[in-house]
Amino acid sequence: MQKRKLPSLTLLAGFEAAARHGNFSRAADELHLSQSAISHQVQQLEEQLKQPLFRRVGRGVELNVAGEVLLKSVQRSMTVLKAGLGQIATYLDPGLVVVTCPEHIAHGWLLPRLDDLQQCLPELCLLLSTDMTARFVDEVDVDISISDRPLLQEGLTELPWLQDNWVVVANKALAGRINALPASERHLHASLLCLEQSLSDEKTAPLFLQELGSFHKLALFDDLRLLLDAVRRSRGIACLPHLLADEGLQDGSLCVLDGYPHIPGQTWYLSGMVSEPRASIVKQVFSWLQDEAKNSI
Repeated sequence: MQKRKLPSLTLLAGFEAAARHGNFSRAADELHLSQSAISHQVQQLEEQLKQPLFRRVGRGVELNVAGEVLLKSVQRSMTVLKAGLGQIATYLDPGLVVVTCPEHIAHGWLLPRLDDLQQCLPELCLLLSTDMTARFVDEVDVDISISDRPLLQEGLTELPWLQDNWVVVANKALAGRINALPASERHLHASLLCLEQSLSDEKTAPLFLQELGSFHKLALFDDLRLLLDAVRRSRGIACLPHLLADEGLQDGSLCVLDGYPHIPGQTWYLSGMVSEPRASIVKQVFSWLQDEAKNSI
């Protein structure tokens, strides 16, 4: 079967404008061409496709069935193309810095601090990605990576950044009531919200068997952000990574409950290029992340 040759973008753009306006003259004005040029483009396209696309109606034109089918495809394709060109334009922004970061750190620790970062670096255009498969730091795709282990990639500066820990928290109102009670009665006044994997993790599982063992498990979640949201809504108490709960702990909407151990969590690493990065602002963001981590310990 012979492959059909795709029409040129110029012909498709002329066709799309003519179809949208229903008039060759107005299409020509939009594309800064002559009416005869638009007419010629449409004629060429019809010849390539071996079928008419328009029918004459008074002083204008309207699409036939084949033209309507083609118009939908062309407009979808042009939308995708424009979006792609817009994305390329973003990558050419001299203030662009691409940071990959785990979801719960981005949500609980980094996003609440972005206003401060933007004030320090007004020209910054931050592309924050939680796609942790894009771990390779280079001069094109990723500038800075926050990850759970060193990337062991040649040419990187890699350093321990933040030490997380698991804490038992509740929203302010519930925490006030729970902290006033003896440990032996707390399970009568609150339910337990759990991250599913915490129940079997070797670090956190003992907490649920011992100190939190008497609490009724109200709900299980497989997403830390959903668990955090449930705690904020006073659905119960939960064991959360401190970095996820950081914003609420800072503004007082969440409180750490007294009498429960703080369990050592993940050490997070900060990675960036050793050599001069593609833009000086990358180094500035790297330094800001280092300083902000020190200030938050």
